[in-house]
Amino acid sequence: MHLKKWIGKIHLWLGLSSGLVVFIVAVTGCIYAFQSEIQDLTQDYRFVEPQDKPVLYPTEIWEKADQALPGKHLHAVLYPTADRAAQAIYYSFEEHYYYFVYVNPYTGEVLKVKDEFADFFRIVLDGHFYLWLPPEIGQPVVAGFTLIFLVMCISGLILWWPKSKQKKSQKFSIRWGARWRRKNYDLHQVLGFYVLTFALVFALTGLVWGYTWFRDAVYFASTGGKDYQEYYTPVSDSTQVATDSLPALDRAWLKMRALYPNAEWIEVHPPEFEHASIATNANPDASTYWKMDYRYFDQYTMEELPVDHIWNRFPEASFGDKLARMNYDIHVGAIGGLAGKILAFCLSAIIASLPVTGCLIWWGRKNKKTKKAKPINKEDAVMA
Repeated sequence: MHLKKWIGKIHLWLGLSSGLVVFIVAVTGCIYAFQSEIQDLTQDYRFVEPQDKPVLYPTEIWEKADQALPGKHLHAVLYPTADRAAQAIYYSFEEHYYYFVYVNPYTGEVLKVKDEFADFFRIVLDGHFYLWLPPEIGQPVVAGFTLIFLVMCISGLILWWPKSKQKKSQKFSIRWGARWRRKNYDLHQVLGFYVLTFALVFALTGLVWGYTWFRDAVYFASTGGKDYQEYYTPVSDSTQVATDSLPALDRAWLKMRALYPNAEWIEVHPPEFEHASIATNANPDASTYWKMDYRYFDQYTMEELPVDHIWNRFPEASFGDKLARMNYDIHVGAIGGLAGKILAFCLSAIIASLPVTGCLIWWGRKNKKTKKAKPINKEDAVMA
């Protein structure tokens, strides 16, 4: 059998086996593209009236939030711009909860206690990551089918490749006036070709989350041979004693405010264990994540502590560190601003259509009506 026919069969059976998963992942990605913009439009508790007075300290926000949501573990306090509510973030992997408590940073009024796991877009994201299955099952399933999708992108390009220059022009346009089977075939192969580069980007950035070996390989290649370091929080010097009466979390926040007066958000994390440092970050552009500066302060002395993972100071990040940081923003299109999100939305919609048009091609060929042979008249047969 000709090589291209074998590739066609591989493309067909991989497509039929992975089509539903690709459709779900693409549609949920499409819906999630504008989640932050939609939530800003529909959730007025995210905003406050700016006031000409100091905002509350993180420990004061923490106290107000604890009263509204007692018995939970505070993960961080986040201060966005002056017209937005402060956010007390409560999270526990072991106890499986994730809450945002929105607090007016000027008055201390609790505006909303929001269960993130019950949020519509969190449900959409669970479908995108896990197909709404338990994570230990859904994550490897999605990762496996993402790998299959990557193979299908390559096999699809081989099948699309024109045999001659004369047929090349037919590969770039859809014949809208043709019969539905021809039109559907064109929708599959032409649109598939146009989204191919972006589909590869979606697949590759998805595989970075799907497989640690893939993430480590990309990082190793992009840094010139450096091993990927998992996140850790540096330890404070437990032999020291804090001399300032102001809580360490508040001191770290004041320090970050002085260092980043124009940041679009500043986030501070209470120590995660007894002698842990205070992890902080500042983001110059709240629409993306990759430019954030991460800094860690000794909870006793406020001395800055170094780290050797990617969540460090942005100016000190290598090309490989920045590429790893960009992974989410590239995947969702945020790296290109609003235009990038619109593009990601449109591309995800087209990718979601490919399993549908592909399945229709298979169904059409399988059920294609064969012309019935004209019956031979017995008298004609005798005369012959």
